[in-house]
Amino acid sequence: MAASATPLSLSFFTSSIFLTSSSHKTLSTLIPNNSFKTPKPLTISSELATLPVLSFTGDKVGETFLDLKAALPDTARAVVHRAIITDLQNKRRGTASTLTRAEVRGGGRKPYPQKKTGRARQGSTRTPLRPGGGVVFGPKPRDWSIKINRKEKRLAISTAVASAAENTIVVEDFSDEFEKPKTKEFIAAMKRWGLDPNEKTTFLMREVADNVRLSSRNIGTLKMLTPRTLNLFDILNADKLILTPEIVDYLNARYGLNYEGDDEDEEGAEEQDEEEGEGGSEVQGAVSEESSDAAE
Repeated sequence: MAASATPLSLSFFTSSIFLTSSSHKTLSTLIPNNSFKTPKPLTISSELATLPVLSFTGDKVGETFLDLKAALPDTARAVVHRAIITDLQNKRRGTASTLTRAEVRGGGRKPYPQKKTGRARQGSTRTPLRPGGGVVFGPKPRDWSIKINRKEKRLAISTAVASAAENTIVVEDFSDEFEKPKTKEFIAAMKRWGLDPNEKTTFLMREVADNVRLSSRNIGTLKMLTPRTLNLFDILNADKLILTPEIVDYLNARYGLNYEGDDEDEEGAEEQDEEEGEGGSEVQGAVSEESSDAAE
């Protein structure tokens, strides 16, 4: 009788995720004797994608290009993952709170004598073992926010948009095509553009007209974004990405390889806001001093 084969155990050192070959390697081969190498600098490339331009009737009227910054394939996954985790974690309010046995009301009297009852000893009715008692290691209010650099977040968004180029089309501005809000007409327009209303679709427009917003708000699988509301989650979560010529020019200018950045201007604006806040506190302090002198 042949012996049964023992199943391979999945561990950190034997998993194919961490090793290039399936053979087992010792710890000495995984960690060399020399010191750890310094991490490679983040390299940025540019990806040029040609996108078709469709009219409101669904006819192809031309082509345009999308030239955005993109991280290299070996670092793109890590950059996008860090950015999406930052966005999702910063949305947490951190207000969940539970009461411990010391915070629950009541439970000061010993429920029954220590001995001669035959029961397990209890010192309080608010023990975590009883209903209505405190919670052990429960959540408390905390700050979940984490920080990410502006350039890293901008690179993650441009990498996500560039990777979705094969599922992206450009549609001419259709803000004036809807005289009144009509969801049926908007769904008909989506079908002319080759879109399935049941698929998750994200529209990225420079400005969303009121009739367009009202016509599309009843479609649960559709998202309307502007440069102000552009976020990484809706880009990654969409099956189709629809752009307008104006937003293509904006993306090429904002997330292109030739973008010099306005980080200095943003930092200067933040410093100006802080100075204004300090100046406001000084003025408020002077006013309070004057009011106290007048009261005296």
